[in-house]
Amino acid sequence: MIPVIIIAAISVISMIIAILKFPTLKIKGFQTDTFYIPILIGALILLIFPLFDKSELIETITSNSSLNPIKILILFICVSVMSIALDEAGFFSFIAYKFIVKFKSGQIKLFIALYILISLLTIFTSNDIVILTFTPFILYFSKRGNINPIPYLVMEFVAANTYSMILSIGNPTNIYLSSIFNISFIDYFIHMIIPGLLIGIMTFGILLILFWKKLKEPINVFEVEEIKLKNKLLCIVSLLHLSLTTILLAISNYINLEMWIICLSFASSLIIFLIIYSIIKKNSYYIRGSLRRVPYSLIPFILSMFTIIMALDSYDIFSNIRNLIDNIDNEKVKSIVYLVSSDLSCNIVNNIPMTLAYGSILNGTTNMTYVYATIIGSNLGAMLTPIGALAGIMWLRILKHNEIKYSFLDFMKNGVILTGVALIGAIISLLII
Repeated sequence: MIPVIIIAAISVISMIIAILKFPTLKIKGFQTDTFYIPILIGALILLIFPLFDKSELIETITSNSSLNPIKILILFICVSVMSIALDEAGFFSFIAYKFIVKFKSGQIKLFIALYILISLLTIFTSNDIVILTFTPFILYFSKRGNINPIPYLVMEFVAANTYSMILSIGNPTNIYLSSIFNISFIDYFIHMIIPGLLIGIMTFGILLILFWKKLKEPINVFEVEEIKLKNKLLCIVSLLHLSLTTILLAISNYINLEMWIICLSFASSLIIFLIIYSIIKKNSYYIRGSLRRVPYSLIPFILSMFTIIMALDSYDIFSNIRNLIDNIDNEKVKSIVYLVSSDLSCNIVNNIPMTLAYGSILNGTTNMTYVYATIIGSNLGAMLTPIGALAGIMWLRILKHNEIKYSFLDFMKNGVILTGVALIGAIISLLII
């Protein structure tokens, strides 16, 4: 047991160091993220040496059960493909431009309008995609309008990591936990709509308080170049695929189709369409752009992290943690423990490893409130420190590249306040659901 714990600890610590100090690796023009490499090495060591019984791992990965991480990865990657294709067609930038032109008369009006837009897009696409798409755009219009970008950047990050909890496809952590506990798309939505909206309203109020003085400053000159859809046809086709996917996911239980099959079917259909379009137009820009931005690094990361979690689980480490929490008599208090501990754990090991670990801790539970509490924690954990989610690290990297002064400490100063209020909202909602 001790060697497995040491390997797991070194892998996670190395991952955090890689995220903070060496986020990317470039070799002869090829660039890759580094966060998954320590986890991959740790998993390979565990697989090569006889440190744990691998039969359960093999059985899970090759099984047709909801625990199979490959199914969960397919679901997330396919949703990402459709969201990225929509972005490549210029949809997000076009919608953002329309909102800015309409509400550019004052910062408060613009702030509220963009908050609503980002929140809505996050619900139906993915928090990571929205953050990575809107951050450069916010930096662009802030420069053109000569306004402070920080309120908008923080607002975007908070909105994306709050409303991402409303649908199961909004965050990889949602997908994982809802999949392994067989929570249907509709059941998930029914239980998470109240927490998502309540936390969203409460954190928005705090955002206004934090940045009210800056937002009261007038916009003197605000001229932005017109942004049009890059490709109207591809935008319509991508939006249609994503919309139909969401509709079928909502009724998947009634038509007896697994969610990963629905997502794979529509993503494959869209890729085929993009390939045919590229051949006809003799322009491979859109298919290359869409496939290039897919978060492939998550594949070795999740599979490797799953291996490490299974190795630890073979020594009953997570069942012992579960037993410790089970000693609490009050179920509502127990839900709050899962909420707060998962939120804080995100900022120690990142939200995806945390979710995989808590999937094992929650194994066998019949109280879905514990699962929903953990899902909420996995989303809100991103707001406390940049370590909480990979999107936070990428977000800070973009800011640094654009010479925007917003340090790790600045992130935490706002993060402590926003997370504290968000957790209060989450606790209230857990008492309701």
